[in-house]
Amino acid sequence: MSRLVGAAYKARQALEQGVPLLVTAALGAAATLSSEPPSLLHYVGGAACLVALGAWHMRARKRAVDDLERTLADLELIALALVAVVGAALGLDGHLDGPAHGAVYVVIGLAAALARPASTALGLVVLATLEGSFRMFSGRVTPNLAPLLWHVGFAAIFALLNHITLRAEIGRLRVKAQRQVEQELERLHDAARRYRLLGAPRTQHGSKADEERLARSSVEEIHQAVLFALDLVRNTLGLHTAMLLWLNESGSHLRIAELSTEGEVLDGPFLSGDGVLGAALARKDRVTLAGLKPGYKLPYYGGACPVGAVCVLPVLEQKELRGLLVADRVAPGPFTEREQEVLASAVRQAVRAISNERLFIQLERAKVEQGKLYRASEALGAAINEAEVVEAAVRSAREFASFDFAAVTVYDPHDDTHEIRAVSGDGAEPLLGARFHSNNGLVSMVVQNRHTLPYKGELEERCQVVFSDRLQMPPMASVLVLPLMVHDRPLGTLVLGARRRGVFGDAVRPTLEVLARHVAVSLANARMLKKLEDLATTDGLTGLLNKRALLDMAASKLAAAHRFRRKLSVVVTDIDFFKKVNDTYGHDVGDMVIKGLGEVLRRCKRNTDSVARFGGEEFVVLCEETDSQGAMLLAERIREELGRTVFPTPKGPLRVTCSLGIATFPEAGKDWDTLFKSADEALYASKHGGRNRSTAWSPSAKKSSAA
Repeated sequence: MSRLVGAAYKARQALEQGVPLLVTAALGAAATLSSEPPSLLHYVGGAACLVALGAWHMRARKRAVDDLERTLADLELIALALVAVVGAALGLDGHLDGPAHGAVYVVIGLAAALARPASTALGLVVLATLEGSFRMFSGRVTPNLAPLLWHVGFAAIFALLNHITLRAEIGRLRVKAQRQVEQELERLHDAARRYRLLGAPRTQHGSKADEERLARSSVEEIHQAVLFALDLVRNTLGLHTAMLLWLNESGSHLRIAELSTEGEVLDGPFLSGDGVLGAALARKDRVTLAGLKPGYKLPYYGGACPVGAVCVLPVLEQKELRGLLVADRVAPGPFTEREQEVLASAVRQAVRAISNERLFIQLERAKVEQGKLYRASEALGAAINEAEVVEAAVRSAREFASFDFAAVTVYDPHDDTHEIRAVSGDGAEPLLGARFHSNNGLVSMVVQNRHTLPYKGELEERCQVVFSDRLQMPPMASVLVLPLMVHDRPLGTLVLGARRRGVFGDAVRPTLEVLARHVAVSLANARMLKKLEDLATTDGLTGLLNKRALLDMAASKLAAAHRFRRKLSVVVTDIDFFKKVNDTYGHDVGDMVIKGLGEVLRRCKRNTDSVARFGGEEFVVLCEETDSQGAMLLAERIREELGRTVFPTPKGPLRVTCSLGIATFPEAGKDWDTLFKSADEALYASKHGGRNRSTAWSPSAKKSSAA
């Protein structure tokens, strides 16, 4: 069934794509080869074809996905227009040289003006072919090709002129529309700056667009609120003009922010010291004038003064002068105290609207920042080791600032050194793992002073270094070194760098400092977790695995040996006459000897071997994929290495020896208890055999230990 449906769909597609060309070819052949006298049927059929299939063409043109498909669609339109008008010409004139046939080329020229150049050329070829074949093979027309050449040439010139004219007009309209869009965006941008809605520039991707969208929305809200207030006071007090003028940043000019008027007002800007406007700004108080004559000059009117009274009120925001509210009316009578209070209410409404939108934008920004910090906190909280914390820190920092370099340094207070634990960015890899002592670099100063540096976030390469003189970071114009602090204890620093200037300004610095505190806490938690894991799995005296960790590891290694049928050997050793060492030299020396044996085991083992202190002076080595002979070689190497080791004591140099027992899976046992017991029996065989020797388990060793 699915195959049948698929075949039907493909057949319908082929039919839709081929119908216009088939109909065009059929009508052309009928017009060319018909021996009947032409009639009105040509006209009706051609017109119907043009309407029906022209609509199909527009649909196909919209669905076209590449230049080839669009060219074919244009060609179909030209061919359809040609067939329709040829039919009309034959129906009206009866031949191809009459006046009606000239309409063919006008239609072709108009259609080609909307088509692509390649489509136009193909359309002219179709036109020449169709008319030429009609003239050569039709019995009703003499085979004269001269008119054909004139027709084709005319159509080509007409199409070219139309194409140039139309494209030029389209280009002009596109440029005009683009200019209008840019002017509108600039107007909104100016209004946002005027009302102090735009924050400091952001550098991370997407934030600038979000800021502008938010600012445009707030500008529109302010426009609606202030314009409503101006319209209200103008209608209530019978004013001619009510407008809000806003000072530019330098305070030298005033621009119209909002306007409600019955007449014509100049666009401005107006000088801030000009006339009544300057007086109100200088006094920071209301200024009213009445009985104005036509010769009085108001800065915002171009000709004779059309009003008889004016009132100008300063717009103050937290005692800072922002602009003026100007109200005038035709009547010459002065503004009463009540009317001035109404205007003052309009001023307060405008200031309140601006303040509310500014507060709204601040809340929106804070919400966005809190969302980013929440995501950063989640990422840092999920990190369970130092490497994951560092990765989450760098990834989270990119939410707040766009930088080209990042590094995390860790401070060791015991030897006063710094280590670069992680780096990110081109040319940063050589710095990874580098260590340096405290110096006059920014990292050392931040750890010492516990404050973010440099102050302005810009690196002065002549007098500042980030790490040390020998460790140079890639060239960066903007640098920020943030302290990683926990309970006033420095753990290290987060270093960020960018090739552009001004990346780490006041807009992002506080948030990055908050992020650094989160990073520091997560780093401290990861270290504490690592310490707890070490305490749970590591012997405190030797730093080797403890008994619990070895038992867990032995279970997994035995399971692997069972599954893959591999050898697994266990070497058990302890120090000969260790009680005598403790009794003679004291427990401090005994601990030193135990640590010494641990170091010997660490040096002698392979990377795949696991070593643990099993208790007291007893140690165990697990040797993967090792038979009894290989384990014996390792045991002998351990014994000889310990025998060459000299331990300094207050009573003189001390040498000790050890005995070792070896058991191999599966001969000596197929589970841990049996295998360990066999190795222990081999160890006792070494003890009974005179000590300072290695013994591999065998039935004879078992009998010897039993004896």
